[in-house]
This record gives sequence, structure tokens and C-alpha cells, in this order.
Amino acid sequence: MTAPRTTPADRPQLGLRERKKIKTRQAIRCATYALIEEQGYDATTIEQIADRAEVSPSTVFRYFPTKEDIVVTDEWDPVMLEELRARPEGESWADTLRRVMRTALDLSLAEEPDVTRLRTRLGVEVPAVRSRMFESMSATGLLLREALAERSGLDADSLELRVFAMSVMGGLMEVSHYWAETGHRDDIRDLVDRALDVLEHGLPTGKT
Repeated sequence: MTAPRTTPADRPQLGLRERKKIKTRQAIRCATYALIEEQGYDATTIEQIADRAEVSPSTVFRYFPTKEDIVVTDEWDPVMLEELRARPEGESWADTLRRVMRTALDLSLAEEPDVTRLRTRLGVEVPAVRSRMFESMSATGLLLREALAERSGLDADSLELRVFAMSVMGGLMEVSHYWAETGHRDDIRDLVDRALDVLEHGLPTGKT
């Protein structure tokens, strides 16, 4: 049985306060990315970000505890979880993750391609951003294993789901780094497919 998919019309409409929060978050993120492109990561300050976004520095900190959080945080986790929960029962975990990741990446590359590339580049070049990405990976891994637990019937805290979820997250992190280190020359969606192939089938046979 396929889980029902929601459309924008089916989803509850956000209230004015929530819409204003989203607008403020987007303004802060856009200001940050623009400043980093103009003058580099280290030269960009919270005060400059606040001025460009037309908010106070305290507002920036209320939404994002650190500058690294502005770079690392995106809007795609809820999208991926919704897609994962909507996939048909009985579908293999590898096919499910391929479909979910491709949906999220299609949206990300369509809506903010330059930002997607910038974030991956900063994850390679800026140690503080890379460290925060690893911390964020744990939180996303928890969300992933909870969603997978719903589909599989396994305990979300089981060792098997912990290992699997973090293996997926670690693989995606390496895809991000590889993509940036190679100048974004490949299609990241194809790289994700290759990474999932490794998790599903193991390492390819070496050349003899």
C-alpha cells in the first residue's frame, strides 16, 4: 500500500507569524551567502549579515546560534522525510533513498544551485563549517533512523538502524566533499547513486 502523498493544497497554511519567521531566516541566509561570495567567509561578520538582511545582530543569533549554522542549515530535511514516508511499502531501502535524495537534490539545484555549490565548497575549505556539518549530520541521522524505523518496524535505537543511518549520512558527507574537491564537475545526483551502490553492494572489484 502506498502512503498518501500530500499536495500544497492539502497542507495546513502557515500563520502570519510563521511566514515572517521563514522570511527572516531566508533573508539572513541570502545575506550571508552574498557577503561570503563578495569578501570570503572569514571576513564576513554577524554585524554585516544583520545590516545586509535589515535585522539586528540579536535577531541573527536568535535564528542561528553561530555563523556556521547559517551556512550549514537548510530547508531540505523536512522535504526528504516527507518523501521518505510517502514511498511505497515494500520498496527496497536503496531505491527509497535514491528517490528521496534525487527529489531533494532536484529541488535544491533548481531553487538555489549557486548556494548548494557554495555550501559544499565551504565544507571543504573552512574547518569550522566542516566541524559544524559533522555535528549536524548526527541530528539528521537521528531523523533518518526514526523515519526508517517507521517503515521497517525496527527499533529506532537499535544498533542496526544506528549503524545504517550514520553510514548513509557519512556517505552523503563524502559525496559532498568529493563534489566540491573535484570542482563540481559531476552531477551530484549521479554521485549519490554511486555512494548508495557502495552501501548496497559493497566495494567494486578492483582491477587485476
